[in-house]
Amino acid sequence: MEERVFIAGAGPVGMVAAAELVRRGVPVTVFEGEQALATESRASTFHPPTLDMLDDLGAAGELIAEGLIAPRFQYRRMNGEVIADFDFAAIADATRHPYRLQSEQFKLTRILLNKLDGTPGFEIEFGRRVVGVTQDADGVSVEIAREGGAVETRRGRWLIGADGARSQVRQALGIEFEGFTWPERFLVLSTPFDFYSVMPNLDAVSYVADPDLWHFLLKVPDLWRVMFPVHPDMSDQDAVSAAFGQSLLKRACPQGPAAFDIAHATLYRVHQRVAKTYRVGRAFLAGDAAHINNPLGGMGMNGGIHDAVSLSQRLAKVWHKEAGDDELDRYDLQRRQVTVEYVQTQTIQNKRNLEAASPEDQARFTDQMRHVKDDPAAMRDYLLRVSMFASLKRAAELG
Repeated sequence: MEERVFIAGAGPVGMVAAAELVRRGVPVTVFEGEQALATESRASTFHPPTLDMLDDLGAAGELIAEGLIAPRFQYRRMNGEVIADFDFAAIADATRHPYRLQSEQFKLTRILLNKLDGTPGFEIEFGRRVVGVTQDADGVSVEIAREGGAVETRRGRWLIGADGARSQVRQALGIEFEGFTWPERFLVLSTPFDFYSVMPNLDAVSYVADPDLWHFLLKVPDLWRVMFPVHPDMSDQDAVSAAFGQSLLKRACPQGPAAFDIAHATLYRVHQRVAKTYRVGRAFLAGDAAHINNPLGGMGMNGGIHDAVSLSQRLAKVWHKEAGDDELDRYDLQRRQVTVEYVQTQTIQNKRNLEAASPEDQARFTDQMRHVKDDPAAMRDYLLRVSMFASLKRAAELG
């Protein structure tokens, strides 16, 4: 028996869980299936309360230095009309970081690994993937697949499955992943083109509502990421073709160049799913292993980091015998319920607002956003909700 907490996955959620546990005196071993930390862009938005949590871990300052501060975001239409824009200064009293930070998630994992490397109680093993889980009252046994196919068994005290949407931990525990898959796929095109130069009043985070081609533009330090829906009938090959990417960018920005420089094109299916439970005995799910949603609003990774902090703080109390086992039941109660009530609900509504087809629905969305913008109390409530403070408050209310 290894007197440690095992963590499957070295993405942002797994690494935050490791950092939070280690700083609270709990030894951990992280198993990562790849030979190194991931380098894909993936998620790139950090909300204010997430930055506050990362600040507590000593990681926010370096992340902010490597990212782009976005104090405002907006909704607009294809003709350039700004429906409404919002400034996080309205909730500056609620956070040490009244802005969204745009920075690729791989930057965070490297910052955390550099801080944890050599720290007593921290271990990370690359090329080791958790593929099986069994447990009893005293511990958890995990089957670890190594490169080349060899499988070894390791036994620890607790297990956190932070191994992504296809989580083998979740599958090994037999937990249902309830929800649905959107019929359309999402295509993200990254380009260095300066949209500011041709699109007046543009914010670094801009959502464009349109019944035919809704999309969003999101600035990271060196690129713009532009996300579009792709019709279910189009093949994957055609969807990632240069010609199709150029056509989308020209429709979104006709005043742009004759040909955009497209640095990356990523196509993926989009799901809204939540695990039926986040806990089975001594094993837990967090992040994408527990819940996935569409990216409109940037809530997926942030919610996963909130999972990691909540679970790690509770595990540390139980580890140090400052709380009983029922403390861990509250993790499932809190985090699963707020995921369903807030993250799933908000991200689904975000998509429906942007794709609203009828004039009545478009007018309703415009009127709603402008009312929120013009009413200080409504704007504050809205910003607390979209920045995920409201979900954290609700979690605290659940105990």
